[in-house]
Amino acid sequence: MARLAQYAPPRLSATGGLCPRRERIAKQLILANLGESLAIADLAQACALSRSHFSRAFKCTTGLSPQEWIRQQRIQRAKELITSSSMSLTQISLECGFCDQAHFCHMFTRSEGVNPMTWRNHHSRQKSHVIAA
Repeated sequence: MARLAQYAPPRLSATGGLCPRRERIAKQLILANLGESLAIADLAQACALSRSHFSRAFKCTTGLSPQEWIRQQRIQRAKELITSSSMSLTQISLECGFCDQAHFCHMFTRSEGVNPMTWRNHHSRQKSHVIAA
């Protein structure tokens, strides 16, 4: 029996989280589709797990629910676009998968403590100080 067990594909890591392969699959899918609507059921299916099992295992592995992790990645991508492009906040919000600018501004402010425009102004001033020095 022990011999058969070693050939069975691992469903979860020993701690109840996703195995490294499934974690990589889920994160790659999320990052490749940040601008799109992402269904947890689709991520679960890609990992060959039920939706609820996937959600629990993902949270166990990352410390965040799939929705929270996606939101964090969208905010991170927005911050990159804010500092490296001249795109409008509306364009950035759509590029990062938010339904509209108002929702983006609300989620950004909740995450960063300041609205995106204030964040952009603060970071553009920091950039100009570094360039001047």
